[in-house]
Amino acid sequence: MTEAGSVQRIPRRALLLLLILTLVWGTNWPLFALAVAEVSVWTFRAVSCLVAGSLLLAYVRLRGGSVRIEPRHRRVVLVSCFLYMVVWNITSTYSAIMLPSGQASVLGFTMPLWAALFSWLIHREPLRGRMLVALGFGAAGVTLLMVPSFRDYAQAPLGLVLGLAGGAGWALGTIVLKRGQVPVSPAVLTGWQLLITAVPCAAGAAWFGDWQWFVPGATSILVIAYITLVPILVGNVCWISIVGLLPTQVAGLSAIAVPMVAMVSGALVHGEPLGPLQWLAMACTAVALGLVLLSPRRAG
Repeated sequence: MTEAGSVQRIPRRALLLLLILTLVWGTNWPLFALAVAEVSVWTFRAVSCLVAGSLLLAYVRLRGGSVRIEPRHRRVVLVSCFLYMVVWNITSTYSAIMLPSGQASVLGFTMPLWAALFSWLIHREPLRGRMLVALGFGAAGVTLLMVPSFRDYAQAPLGLVLGLAGGAGWALGTIVLKRGQVPVSPAVLTGWQLLITAVPCAAGAAWFGDWQWFVPGATSILVIAYITLVPILVGNVCWISIVGLLPTQVAGLSAIAVPMVAMVSGALVHGEPLGPLQWLAMACTAVALGLVLLSPRRAG
């Protein structure tokens, strides 16, 4: 493991996982509004997390693996799960409903900036060299994407707050998980975190009176099924695998390409703006990713 300011060679497996994650999560954002067209955010998240978590743990058991987490590691799993899974899943979905999906994704993916800040404040991890420059380009890209959205943020300030809270929670949860070093496979860890997340989401659904039985339309069922099986199940396994392979700040910054895909997806699906400013932001993001992912190993 290298320190935050140093440069390391990124494993090919991590690069492949990042590519999958970017495509899976980036194309997911425009679908949120369709997923909650007939059901509440709480019900949607409770069902999707319960199904995805159950499928993951069942898959591990069918392959003869253990799904047990040692008691000494359960606190880390619970805390990281609350900060990442619970806070992120609820706030990001509400933000995507209140704001255009691409703009909501930009707020959520301020995560790398939060991760760098929290790592510096909590663990005194230094920021220097290529990582500092990469964070600068990443911040520039996020800022450029936020500029044309200030009117939307002013009209939906809660969406702005929830989007930023989601990014901050994701960052803190990732730091806790990385520091905790839970010795189980990404599938087991993801499965349990999804099941744990389903509990407060189900409680929220019950509290808001969402448990009236009805059958959603075919579109809602297909969208919820897709989000459950691909972005939630596959995407979260990829992310937790990446966290295990890379330093926190590198992992966080590498995910900054997701809102770029979300912007393009939002333009194609919902006709959201995609002009010179957005393309310039994507260029900044590409530079940031290049500095982090394509740099040679530094001696020492």
